[in-house]
Amino acid sequence: MEYLKEIRILNLKPLREQPLNEEIQWLSNCLGMFNKRDKEKSCFRIFIHLLEERGSLSSEQLAQRSNLSRATVIHHISRLMDSGLVTKKQSGYFLRFDSLEDLIKDVEKEVASTFSRLKEISRRIDEEME
Repeated sequence: MEYLKEIRILNLKPLREQPLNEEIQWLSNCLGMFNKRDKEKSCFRIFIHLLEERGSLSSEQLAQRSNLSRATVIHHISRLMDSGLVTKKQSGYFLRFDSLEDLIKDVEKEVASTFSRLKEISRRIDEEME
């Protein structure tokens, strides 16, 4: 079973109705999906293309659509794969989720599972410290 390897939730100020791209960026930022050092939003652009395609894209296709070098695409795809958001099938990459709502539901399950493990371990530590 695949899982999200890194879960980071940021409580950002809610948006009022914004253009779709702004709302996707806000959602992505709340989930801590992209590095702030990525000034050109390269990783975000790759994510958007995968989201729009809803299928598999090769690194070359992503490079062409994003106007990025293949090396840059592979770097960002590796990070997205490490986080558990993207997976590879044969020669293409695709999002692990059918929709953003499914992504949020999966994040919610992972957070609940992580907190359950944290509670169990903290209880054990407390018992041993007494």
